[in-house]
Amino acid sequence: MTHYVDSEVARLGTVLLHRPGPELARLTPRNNDALLFDAIPWVGRAQEEHDAFAEALRSRGVEVLYLATLLAEALAVPGARAELTELVLRSPRLGDTLRRRVADHLAYLDPAALADVFIAGLAHEELRVGRDRPGGLVWTLMDRHDFVIDPLPNLLFTRDSSVWISDRVGVTSLAMPARRRETTLTDTIYRHHPRFAGTEFVYHPELEHLEGGDVLLLGPGVLAVGVGERTTPAGAERLARQVFGAGLAHTILVVPIAQERATMHLDTVCTMVDVDAVLMYPNIASELSAYTIIAGVDGDEPRVDGPAPFLRAAADAMDLDQLRVIDTGLDPVTAEREQWDDGNNTLALAPRLCVGYERNVETNAQLERAGIEVIAVAGSELGSGRGGPRCMSCPLLREPLHR
Repeated sequence: MTHYVDSEVARLGTVLLHRPGPELARLTPRNNDALLFDAIPWVGRAQEEHDAFAEALRSRGVEVLYLATLLAEALAVPGARAELTELVLRSPRLGDTLRRRVADHLAYLDPAALADVFIAGLAHEELRVGRDRPGGLVWTLMDRHDFVIDPLPNLLFTRDSSVWISDRVGVTSLAMPARRRETTLTDTIYRHHPRFAGTEFVYHPELEHLEGGDVLLLGPGVLAVGVGERTTPAGAERLARQVFGAGLAHTILVVPIAQERATMHLDTVCTMVDVDAVLMYPNIASELSAYTIIAGVDGDEPRVDGPAPFLRAAADAMDLDQLRVIDTGLDPVTAEREQWDDGNNTLALAPRLCVGYERNVETNAQLERAGIEVIAVAGSELGSGRGGPRCMSCPLLREPLHR
């Protein structure tokens, strides 16, 4: 299979999604903050919304792959199961006795059931223990509602744990403790699933913090990387070195963004909807700046220039006179509301064709007026984790971009 992505907007061929499941049902008012959700989603409705999103992609010729299916298939490959199980059991909070009990529990599961546990977690009361198989001190002192293996409700947002740059994949390094185990699943899929045999990597989870929502492929050879709440300056620098070393880009724009919940990633304030057009939160459009990193020559260090206005630096790197800017919302209050509701977080299926949440009425109208067709999908429950169509999708294949 061929996997290749060199832009945000070229025709989308294959995408990786995760249909929300039992892991969302693990959310309660007691744990939703720690698990990074602003509300307790209605799981059945979230699944209906996600199914409609996936069908909207299929109706436009996009192949949809599901992470849970790929993970189960990868776990059937010799060596993958033992490797991933060992990584999950490495958690120091388990203790030796409980670690043995969990290992015994997992050993009985077939690949599909094991994948379900790695995604949905394992609750204290679900672990098989007894007088002849004690859980030890750690299990005894746990609350009955605690998790032996934590659930991964944010796995819904497949954009963050991996990003394809040309024909290579970067498995990222997630900053928040609630999400860090996601990359062990993604990494297992890319290294063991037959579909991805021979895949070369450009980033690894043990490197500095970097999240896929902060990486925009503005065009062939040009990346923008947001630095803020999730991606660190060291992560952006490491990605630049990795990408330049592999010859995958000539310019990287590093874009500082506010370290706030509403602007956790670069794609919460800016996404591309055409080869020369961005959808952008107007409250920061004129303030957003970028540092331009240029690949070194003959082993020289990369050169850092700037800062300069982001829109100017991006246009220059993309060899454009200027980028067209489409505003989120219409007035300052609507813009702020729709930015919070992921109005900026669109997924381009082709130039001038994107998917957005239907509730962002003014933003979608702005896009239509600018000649961008919007496929509007429901997201009232899906958005409770603060993510839109781009967050929920990891493109694996796009046509090479020809501007």
